[in-house]
Amino acid sequence: MLLQKLTAYADHVAETLPAEFYREKQIHWILDIAEDGADAELRDRRVPAKSRDQALIQPVPYVQRSGTKVPPYLLVDTAEFVLGLPKTADKTAGPSEKETTEAERRNAAYRELVLRWAEGQAGDARADAVRRFFASDALAGLKQDLPDIDAKDTVALMVGTQFLHEEPSAKKLWALVARERKGGEVGLCLVCGEYGALLATIPEPVKKGAIPSAGGTNEGQLVSINTSAQGRNGVMQLANTPICDRCGARAMAGLNHLLSRPGHHHRMPGEGVMVWWTRENTEDTLEALLFGGEPDPAAISHAISVLHKAPDPVAGQLVSPDDFHSLTLGLNNARVVVREWLDLPVEQLQANLGAWYEDHGVHNGWTGETQYVPLWQLTLCMGRASGDRYVKDTAPHGMQTALVHSALHRAPLPAWVLPRLLLRIHADARVDAPRIALLRLILNRSAYPEDHLMPTLDPDQPDVPYLCGRAFAVLEAIQRAALPKLNTTLRDKHFRTAATAPGTTLTHLRFDAMAHLKRLRRDNQGAGVALENRLTEIFQGIDHLPVHLTPRQQARFVIGYEHQRADDLAARRARKAEKDARKASDEPTTA
Repeated sequence: MLLQKLTAYADHVAETLPAEFYREKQIHWILDIAEDGADAELRDRRVPAKSRDQALIQPVPYVQRSGTKVPPYLLVDTAEFVLGLPKTADKTAGPSEKETTEAERRNAAYRELVLRWAEGQAGDARADAVRRFFASDALAGLKQDLPDIDAKDTVALMVGTQFLHEEPSAKKLWALVARERKGGEVGLCLVCGEYGALLATIPEPVKKGAIPSAGGTNEGQLVSINTSAQGRNGVMQLANTPICDRCGARAMAGLNHLLSRPGHHHRMPGEGVMVWWTRENTEDTLEALLFGGEPDPAAISHAISVLHKAPDPVAGQLVSPDDFHSLTLGLNNARVVVREWLDLPVEQLQANLGAWYEDHGVHNGWTGETQYVPLWQLTLCMGRASGDRYVKDTAPHGMQTALVHSALHRAPLPAWVLPRLLLRIHADARVDAPRIALLRLILNRSAYPEDHLMPTLDPDQPDVPYLCGRAFAVLEAIQRAALPKLNTTLRDKHFRTAATAPGTTLTHLRFDAMAHLKRLRRDNQGAGVALENRLTEIFQGIDHLPVHLTPRQQARFVIGYEHQRADDLAARRARKAEKDARKASDEPTTA
């Protein structure tokens, strides 16, 4: 199924893909052969590391090669193949006899392949020039005065102003050579269901560095069976996984295209990479909704309307019958690990993402709007806070992957997330929008009905932990009103103990609040009476203060605390707006 979808995607974007068995690679040197083939010039196209955008990068012949007697690529290869320049393990002593012999072997194989192409192009002046150059001793003369060139540098051939690997004849021959090297028997392909030449091994691996990995950045094979222990009945290579040469090449070309295409892949350092596409190759909104810097409000509104199956006329026109596919990959040495494969209608994806935002949206009491937190902030907030920021790389490993899985599958987060989040909230004494959003997401996707709280303050909610959080917020407001210049608040000193053991903590804090209320009744009677009534009303709903709260109850405590604070901010905003309006109406008008 996976290879079928990748092959279908490659067919849709065939015009943007490199030629068959070609891959983009940086060219470091150009071997510019004279039009008469008598000599050639090496031109340096290397660029400094800081100027990678100026590098010469082109699709060139490529298939994976391994072992000691590796074969050459056509026309474009390393200096060891093109020039016969040996690798040098010991820079001081120079190349060994073994290294020199191997370089000569590789150069001879390269020349043989180049001449095979040139001799097949009768009447082509450029091919004639190449044939004369490699059939003569011109290369030996060139090697006597080589510039500072490394054996691993990539060298491309050019005659006049034309790169030879761009010739249609070169692309045709290279496809034939690649099939000869990677081909197996003739049989039924499991991908396309047709009889044809089957591959012995997949010709193109995943590009080096395309999949982030803590263990290195090797190339990786999507299908790899090279030991008898891995294959069924001890059979190696692709004998038990028949894939024709076209499907194998197309699937890997499509995957590498996705891994390099902006807006169709997302790297999760240390966790892997996710790629996605749609069946009809239409533009999707996953980047805007999940991986962008800030969520697109219009895209969120559309996703939520799809969720409720009641889209407005504009949103209804955007509903697509297309299918969405995503693939999450990791890397284990040189083998690609498929960690997750998702295949669902685009409309269902949008509904899942609508549920994702509806489940974690946070009401902002001061602005009166719902704040939607991007995925990267939900990941960071699991880490350690320092001032008004989160310390980089302190979030637990696997957090971003867990969030992506929850968003795409409309699934609950792993059980370990809530205790880790509460630990950070208590350790940092910090409750902000991202952490409240993550708590709401955890509770809304809980199997327990008591965890499903409203997005804003619910004055009729009888849940005791929720009421305890509200009470703590009012006690903090009483302290702040009575002592506005106090540097250390109740949250700084008592939030952790109140959220874990409210029985003792809230009893003491309520007793201490009596002195603050007495002072407020003297200095600001209106505020004092209002806060005292609010505190009394909340405590009337609590039959018995719990001695200890479970992690889920602690989460409801924090949500209750935040809801009460947001409601207080909304009330303060309303009073300010009313005061400003009254002041504006009292001002005299000028003619």
